[in-house]
This record gives sequence, structure tokens and C-alpha cells, in this order.
Amino acid sequence: MAMLASLISALASGEALAALGRARTAAVVYIIVTLAAMCGVGFLIGAAYIWIAGLYGPMAASLGFGVGFLVIAGSVLIVYRLSAGLRARRRARRRSADMKALGITAALAALPVLLKGKGGLAAVLAPAIALAAYAIYRENAGPDRDADDAD
Repeated sequence: MAMLASLISALASGEALAALGRARTAAVVYIIVTLAAMCGVGFLIGAAYIWIAGLYGPMAASLGFGVGFLVIAGSVLIVYRLSAGLRARRRARRRSADMKALGITAALAALPVLLKGKGGLAAVLAPAIALAAYAIYRENAGPDRDADDAD
């Protein structure tokens, strides 16, 4: 039982570390976006001042820098958002693999206890036979009638 508890705590701590890494990455990206946006706003304010003060000259450069920083901020945010789906799929695959490994380990750890128990081999084989029968049923069953009604 202690081995199962240590496996569960290892999975939980790994998930916590992964969540911490995602939060740290998101914080860095949002800091970069905020700094670029603040620079853009600063240049746009500078451009408005220069335009009012001296009508031509440095204004074009200030507007260019302002728009440029805002484009950088938008680009970083768009790339981060677009890659979020890829990261979520990768996390789901990793979580699924971890859960399968945990299930297999728990089953192997419980196997000697089940075999020594009152039911013995029947306690192990009955659920396995039930799962196999259900898989055969699902494979041979026709399409759902609800799916046909929805079309």
C-alpha cells in the first residue's frame, strides 16, 4: 500500500511541478507583452507630443516605433495563444500515459493480494472477462440510433 501512496504522491508532485512551469512561462510571456505594449504607448504619446510641438520630423519615427512595439506585442501574444493548443494536447497525452502507468502499477501491486484472497483467480479473471466481452460488444454493435436521428 505504501508503494501505491508513493506513486500517487509522485504523480501529484509531477503535476504540480508541470503547473508551476506553465504558470512561470505564462508570466514571462505576459511580462514581455506588457513591456512591449508600454513601450508602444510611450512612443505613441511621444509622437503626439512631437506632432503638437513641432508638426513634422521626429513624429514619423516615433509613430513608427509605437506601431512597431504594438505589432511585436500582438505577435508574441498570438504565437503564445496559437501554441497553447499544441501544449494542451501534449499535456493530455503525457497525463494519459501517466495514468495508464499508474493503473498498471496499481493492478500489478494488487494482484498478489487478490490471488491470495477468498476468490483467488476468479477475482482476477472475472473483471478481465467482463472487459473483453464489453470490448467485443462495442466492436460488433451497430452505429448509435441517436447519431442517425441527429442527421
